[in-house]
Amino acid sequence: MHVIWTQKQQGLCCSLQFPDFLTTMKFVQELAGIAEQLNHHPEWRNNYSRLDICLRTHDAGNAITEKDHVLSAEINRILLSYLFENCR
Repeated sequence: MHVIWTQKQQGLCCSLQFPDFLTTMKFVQELAGIAEQLNHHPEWRNNYSRLDICLRTHDAGNAITEKDHVLSAEINRILLSYLFENCR
């Protein structure tokens, strides 16, 4: 799984494809805990095994800030663990 973050008008965005719904929800649950720790919550939408994420800082006028880059790096880190888990 390779993540390509694109900077769009609505924020720093990516689309992820997982093997199934349960894996998608496991990832969302893990990400939710990290977002809560960082007090920075992504906008996301999922449809079965696809997850679309957009990051932007609402209290900075919906601009992309350091908070978004930190959270995107955490998302990448979590995804790497999923890659290694699936390689075993």
